[in-house]
Amino acid sequence: MTKTPMAIDRRSLLQATAAAVLLSGCSGTGSGAKPATASAAADDKTGHAEGSESVTFPSGPATISGNLYHPPGFDESRTYPAIVVSHPWGGVKEQTAGLYARSMAEQGFITLAYDAAHYGESEGRPRNMEDPAHRVRDIRSAVTYLSNHRHVDADRIGTLGVCAGGGYTIDEAQTDLRVRAVATVAAYDMGAAAREGIDGAPVSYEQRMAQLEEIGEQLTREAGGDPLVEQLVPGPDQQTDDTPSFFREAADYYLTDRGGHPRAENRYVVTSVGLHMAYFPFAQIETISPRPLLLIAGENAETLRFSRTAYKAAKEPKELMTVPGASHFDLYDRPQYVEPAVERMAEFFAEHLA
Repeated sequence: MTKTPMAIDRRSLLQATAAAVLLSGCSGTGSGAKPATASAAADDKTGHAEGSESVTFPSGPATISGNLYHPPGFDESRTYPAIVVSHPWGGVKEQTAGLYARSMAEQGFITLAYDAAHYGESEGRPRNMEDPAHRVRDIRSAVTYLSNHRHVDADRIGTLGVCAGGGYTIDEAQTDLRVRAVATVAAYDMGAAAREGIDGAPVSYEQRMAQLEEIGEQLTREAGGDPLVEQLVPGPDQQTDDTPSFFREAADYYLTDRGGHPRAENRYVVTSVGLHMAYFPFAQIETISPRPLLLIAGENAETLRFSRTAYKAAKEPKELMTVPGASHFDLYDRPQYVEPAVERMAEFFAEHLA
């Protein structure tokens, strides 16, 4: 198909606004112990994280790769409460999800961080495809895996999601009553972000319609071929003086030694944004009740409104904890912000997975 100037403009708009969406979505217990450091959670850049056991489990047609963490003093003769930890859009299990998985294991839980289908060491084609239905299925499959694990008490399983993983975690729990307690960190509503944008990077109705038109044309072009895959987070050399701090923070985490990982490829399937626009993760959030919901978000995060929206729609028992001074990406790994989040989640899961 010949590209007209209008098609080129729409495609540029699609890529620019999709990138903006990604950057925010991207990508017996006790409490009081400090969380693991980010470098400890992802210290082995080519293998599984230190202190974890490499595991696999099925999720639909894909085999999912995970890291299973055991609590200190692990006793093979007993069972433990367990937590599934889901990563952001574009992330892998060795990044922030691994940090929280290891930190919560140190509080007395068995935890499972995994690569969603299409990412990292997990199967799934095309690569780097962010399909909300697949992400929710992967969480459900992880719960199934833990429910059948000989060291896990199947009646004491909780779920935890970071960023987009938080939105998916809320969605999955609405119809999976095996999940006894739900927590999120910097929760992100993929659907609302795709349709409306985030604070500081709004998406207008006209932009949304232009995106959908270009997505349709791109899907037609891709028939029988490979999908269009583009860069996720713009690097420092692509930033200008007008680049919002949110975008700078994303690059500082994903594209540096701070949080970068070789298997987090910084790529995304462009047409996946069309799937996001049809996604409403909080549609049945009231059905999580009477199971408890804990939402943790940064006081200065551009994504705080998603946690506020979820809190307002949910029924009791529910809690919204805002971490003073924290931005969205601060909660990925900054100890002064992660530590209070881990401390509160340790108390939360200890109470509700008792």
